[in-house]
Amino acid sequence: MPTHDYASGAPGSQVVGAANSSAEDETVRIVDTTTHRVRNPRDLLSMIVSAVAVVLVLFMAVYAHGTTSGVTEDVRGFSDLLATLLDIPVAVLELIVTLLAPAAVLVELAVRRLGRQVVESIVAALSGYVLGALLIAGLSAWATPSLLQGLSVGYVVSDTPAIPIYAVSLGAMLTVAGPRTRRRTVAWAWNLLFFTLAILVITNLVSLPGVLVALALGRLVGFAVRYASGVRSERAYDGELATAVRRAGFTPAALVRVHDVTTPAGRLEASTDPMTTVTDDGESQEPVHIGPVVRPDVEHPVTLTEDATLAPDLLPAEQTVDPASSDPAAIALSRIGDHRVYALFTPLGSRRDVVVLDGDRQVVGFLTRLWRMLRLRGVEGRAAISLRAVAERYALLSYAATAAGVRTPRLVGIGEAADSIVLVQQHPAGAVSLRDVSDAQLTDDVLTETWRQLRTAHSAGLAHRALNADGILLGHGTDARPEVWLTGWEQGDVASTELARRMDLTQMIALLALRVGAERAVASAARVLPEDDITAIGPLLQPVALPRSTREDLRRNKDLLKQLRAALVERLPKTDVEPIQLTRFGTRTIVTLTLTIVVATVVITQINIEQISSAVADANPWWAVASFLLGLLTWIGSALAFVAFSPVKLSMLRATAVQAAGSFVALAAPAGVGAAALNLRMITRRGVETPLAVATVAVVQVSQFVVTIALLLVLSVFTGEGGLVQTPSTTVLIAIGGVAVAIIAVLLVPAVRTWLWKKIRPTLQQVWPRLSDILGQPWRLTMGIIGNLTLTMSYVLAFDAALAAFGQDLSLIDAAIIYLVGNAAGAAVPTPGGLGTIELALTAGLTAAGIPPAIAASVTVLFRLATYWARIPFGWVAMRVLQRTGDL
Repeated sequence: MPTHDYASGAPGSQVVGAANSSAEDETVRIVDTTTHRVRNPRDLLSMIVSAVAVVLVLFMAVYAHGTTSGVTEDVRGFSDLLATLLDIPVAVLELIVTLLAPAAVLVELAVRRLGRQVVESIVAALSGYVLGALLIAGLSAWATPSLLQGLSVGYVVSDTPAIPIYAVSLGAMLTVAGPRTRRRTVAWAWNLLFFTLAILVITNLVSLPGVLVALALGRLVGFAVRYASGVRSERAYDGELATAVRRAGFTPAALVRVHDVTTPAGRLEASTDPMTTVTDDGESQEPVHIGPVVRPDVEHPVTLTEDATLAPDLLPAEQTVDPASSDPAAIALSRIGDHRVYALFTPLGSRRDVVVLDGDRQVVGFLTRLWRMLRLRGVEGRAAISLRAVAERYALLSYAATAAGVRTPRLVGIGEAADSIVLVQQHPAGAVSLRDVSDAQLTDDVLTETWRQLRTAHSAGLAHRALNADGILLGHGTDARPEVWLTGWEQGDVASTELARRMDLTQMIALLALRVGAERAVASAARVLPEDDITAIGPLLQPVALPRSTREDLRRNKDLLKQLRAALVERLPKTDVEPIQLTRFGTRTIVTLTLTIVVATVVITQINIEQISSAVADANPWWAVASFLLGLLTWIGSALAFVAFSPVKLSMLRATAVQAAGSFVALAAPAGVGAAALNLRMITRRGVETPLAVATVAVVQVSQFVVTIALLLVLSVFTGEGGLVQTPSTTVLIAIGGVAVAIIAVLLVPAVRTWLWKKIRPTLQQVWPRLSDILGQPWRLTMGIIGNLTLTMSYVLAFDAALAAFGQDLSLIDAAIIYLVGNAAGAAVPTPGGLGTIELALTAGLTAAGIPPAIAASVTVLFRLATYWARIPFGWVAMRVLQRTGDL
C-alpha cells in the first residue's frame, strides 16, 4: 500500500517528500487505499426508479388513454394554429437542443480536462439513441393497439409510438455529464430540452406519454452508464481527509487506514505483501514495520495495523516489531459498520480512532433500515438518509452513552470535508473484541461486567439495537479487573422503548451463549438482571430479533435458541418462552397478498367472460352443478389419502380444509405443487421432522400415480374397452402407444435410463422407508387407496359430467385418458394451475375423440370453471381460517 506525504495546508495535493504548512511546520503521513472511482448505489437506485417510471407511463398510456384523448380534442384547434405560428421557432429549438446543447456540454467537459467523462457522455448518448430506436421498433411490432394509440395521441402516424429519440439520447448524455449544480451547460441544456418538449406537446407534435417515456428511458441509460463505469469519488481522501481531521480540532502527524486482516476463524494474521515507503528523494526503501511505540508524552502505547508506516524518526532506532501486531480494537471498529476507519497520530504521539462517514454509502443503509422499520415492530430505529443526519445521530448516541456512565469510546471531535464527515474518538487501548478473544478469557467476571454495562445504558433510557461480537470489547484496567466496552451506538435510541431494551437483552444473551453456552449465559444474566428482565427475554428469542452476524453464527448452531429457552424455563419455571409476533407482515402475509394480486391479474387477463357466459348458457345446468359437486369430492379423497399416510394423527376436517386451500394456492403454483406444499407445511407445524414430512408427501404423490394407472387398467376391462372384449378406441390406442414408446426409450437408450434413474432415485430413497412402514399397517394402506380412488374418479366423473352438459357421450376410459393427459400436460408446464396448457390439451383431446372443436372448447371451459375457478373463493376462506388457527 503506498504512503504519501501531504502538506497540511494544501488539501488534495500530493507532494513526494517533505512539505511544510504555512500554519504549522508539520508533514502528514497518510497510509491509505484511495478509491478514485466508485459505483454509487444512488445510481443503481435511480436506474430502478427510471425503469419503473417507464413501465408506469406505458401502463397509464393504455388505461388513461380516454383522458389524454379528451384533452387532445379540447386543444386540437388551438394547437393546429399554434403549430403553424411556431413552425420555424420549433425547428430552431430542435436544432439547438439536438446539436448546440450537446456540443456545449462536451466542450465544457473538455475544458475541465474530464476526458473520461466526455467519452462516457458520448457512449451514453449513442446507447440512448439505440435503445430508443429498439423500443420504438419493438412497440411498433408487438404493442397492443390500445398502447400504440396511447403513445400516438396527436401524432401523424397513428401506428408508430410518438417517442422522441433525441430526447432519450440527450437525457442519457446529460445524466452522465454531471449534476446541474456543477455544470452550467448541463443546467442550460436540461432547461432547453424541457422547454422544447413542452412546446412540442402543446403544438400536438408529440404525445405526452411519449415524452415521459423518452425522459425516463434517457435517465435509465445515463444511470446505467454511470453505474457500470463508476463516478469520480467525492469522498475525503489524502489532503482533504487531513483537513477534515483539523476541522475536528486535531493536528494529524499520521493517518493510517485500518483494514480487517482476520481470517474467517477470527485469528489475526499478517499481510504477506510488504509495504514500502517513499523517501524525500523519491526512492523506495525497505518496509518499516511498525508496532507498539512507547514515548514519554504518549497517553498509552500506540499500535498500528500491519500496513501502517510512520516517519522513521518517530521510532526508536532499536525498535524491531512483528508486522502482525495489528490493533484488534481498531479492526473490530472497522467491522461494525460500512465506514472507513483510520488510526490518527498527533505530533505528540497520542492515538485516536477516526471514523469516516461517506455520503455515497448512506443510500444502502437507509433502504435496509427502512425495510426493517416497515416490516418489523420495534426492531429497527429511525431511518436517516442524509450524511449529516447520520453523523448527528452517531454523535448524539456517543455523547449520551458517555454521559450515562457506559464505558464506550468518547467522541472528541467532528469535522467535514468533501462528501465525508469524520468523527474522532478515544482509542480503547489494549482492548480486544468478543469475536477475537479465546473462550478461556470469558470468565464469570467478564460476563457479569458485560451485563452491568448494558444495564447501565438501559437505566439511562438508552438502547443499542445492534449488539454483536465486534461491538463488545474486552480489556483490563490498572487493577487487573476486567473492562468491557460497548461500541457501535449509531443505530441506538436515546429515549428507547421497553421493547427496544428487551431486544438488547435478547441479543446479548444469544451472543454470549454462542461463546459460553446457554446455561452460563443465562446464569450470568441472572447475576445482574432482575427476574422481570430475564422473563422478558424468552418471547424474543427468534432469529429476526438478532443482528445479521449473530444470525449467521446461529446457522452453525441451530439448536442454540431452543437450549436458551430450556435454560430460561429451568431457572424460572413460570417463564413464557412462546415467541411473540415481531413482524408487521411475514411470509404468510406476503404469499396471501401475492396470490390475491395473481388472482386479480389472471381473472382480468385470462378469462373470456363472453365465452364462459355462452358456455354456461348453452349447457345443461344440472350437469354443470354435478360437475362442480364432483370436483368438491376431490378434496375429501385427497384429505383421506393424506390422513392415511401421515405419521401423526390429523383431523379429517382440517386435512380437507388444507386441500381446499390448495385450490387457492394453485393460482400461483404449478398444478399439484401448491397442495403438496401445504401438506408439507401442515405436518411440519405438528412437529414432524422435515425429512419425514417430505417422505410422507412423496408417498402420497407416488400412491396417487400408482392408483391412477391401476384404475385405468380396471376401467379398460370392466367398461368393455379392453383388449379381451373389443378393439380399444383411438384414444386408448394413442395412450398405449405413448406409454410403449416411453418404455422402449428407457430400455434401449442408456442416456435416457441414466437420466430417469437420477430423477427417480432421490424420491425412491425418501419414499421406501415410509412406504415399508405403511405396508405393515393394512388399514392405512386401504384408506390411502380409497382416498386416491375417490380423488381420481371424482375428477374423471366431473369431466364426464361436463361432457354430458353439452349432450356429448364418451366412454369412461376415453374421458379418463383425455383428462389425465391434459392434467399431466398442465403439471409438466410450470404455469399457475396449469393455465393455458390444460385447456389446450383437453380441447385437443376432445377434438381428437371426434367432438366438434367449438363444443370441445365449451366443455373444457365448463370443466375448468367447475373444478378450478369456482373453487377459488372456498380455497381462500379455508386458507384464512387455517392461518388463524395456526395450521399453516
